[in-house]
Amino acid sequence: MARPSTSSTAARVKPAARRNALPGRLSPGMVCDTAFRIIARRHLAAVRAQHDGTCRGDPEALHQIRIALTHLRTAIRFFSPMVDDALRPEVWTELKWLNSQLGVVRDLDVAIERVIAESGGELTVIAELQHWDEKRAESHRQLARALQSARYRHLVEQTSAWIESGLWSTRRSKEAIRLRRCTLADHATAKLTEWEKTLLKKARKLRKLDVEKRHKLRLLNKRLTYSIESLEDLFADESLTKQQSILKQLRKAQKSLGRLNDDARGQTLAASLNEAVPEAGIRFLNRKREKKLLRTASRAYRKLDKAKPFRSADLAPDAEPEN
Repeated sequence: MARPSTSSTAARVKPAARRNALPGRLSPGMVCDTAFRIIARRHLAAVRAQHDGTCRGDPEALHQIRIALTHLRTAIRFFSPMVDDALRPEVWTELKWLNSQLGVVRDLDVAIERVIAESGGELTVIAELQHWDEKRAESHRQLARALQSARYRHLVEQTSAWIESGLWSTRRSKEAIRLRRCTLADHATAKLTEWEKTLLKKARKLRKLDVEKRHKLRLLNKRLTYSIESLEDLFADESLTKQQSILKQLRKAQKSLGRLNDDARGQTLAASLNEAVPEAGIRFLNRKREKKLLRTASRAYRKLDKAKPFRSADLAPDAEPEN
């Protein structure tokens, strides 16, 4: 896939050749532009760290690079509208492209794990695995080409430069300055509360959702989970228990919704093997399993709903803005 032409705006983003020193940890009184750079740097660095392993075909490296990329994309959403400048759509499009390249192979890895787990050494399943492995090998070759392409290198360079000195960081309007100077505690409290309410509202209809809407609920769940994880530095000792309790329920729901999504993706992937393995899709159809997973997710959301929403006190908002 050819890299889209760089917009004229990109030319006005200064290269991040010399990175400004930033604190090693987040703090409640930290202003939002500093906090965004710290969080985004961490996750972009994690993407880079897993690049070589993913190119070599290591499934765990692939899993970790996808997690890091999702964390990065979540951070961009979390600090919107502060970072919404003219270049953000292009940065977002390229990150989405990378995620789609990684996702194809990751979906196959998950499906293959499922087939192996249920194989029991059966010869018919072993024969089926050969077809899955061939599909995985071809998909990984395409992924490796993408990760070694000029488009990928440009994506990393452009994203890094945008994080450090994009136009979002220099706009002089009163609103832009207010968003950048807002304390992280105030912004995080408002955003986490908003996302939690949206998630729980949709979760009440979980059993009635079709596959696509259930997938969107899973993405909302992941967005809230990853945001809390990225903000771990902020939680004081007395609020840490509450944070862990919230994360526990979110992760339970995420695990169940993730398995339901894996089953749906497995069915789709199996359809592409129909000529070679006509029965491949049956493995991913299990109504009893589906009901159990839905029950687990619903129970987690009920417990989360009973917990108090995020409070300002949790993030110590009385702290003065830090320069």
